[in-house]
Amino acid sequence: MTVMLDWYLVNVRLVGGHSRCAGRVEVLHRGQGTVCEHFWDMVDAAVVCRELDCGEPVDVLGDAHFGSGSGPIWLSTVMCTGSEFTLKNCGSAGWGKPVCDHRQDVGVICSGE
Repeated sequence: MTVMLDWYLVNVRLVGGHSRCAGRVEVLHRGQGTVCEHFWDMVDAAVVCRELDCGEPVDVLGDAHFGSGSGPIWLSTVMCTGSEFTLKNCGSAGWGKPVCDHRQDVGVICSGE
């Protein structure tokens, strides 16, 4: 089942990379949390890169490539169509319903710096 997220104040950031445009994907929802790599692809990455004004996606890296996060895994089974301006507009399994653990935190590399 896909749930469209009803977010009001949500931020996304990339942590642990070589620039603000590369790193582990984290979202703000009652504190920072990570995103599971389950079903994550370049379309989802494109939405994150666009939201951060970081250009186009270059790569998607799973298996906690940028290190394991701590705290909650807020999102999993994220399914963007590519037309969304923010990650909050993408479908997902809903808040705090992970299908993975922090060993599968997803990372993104965008073309910007």
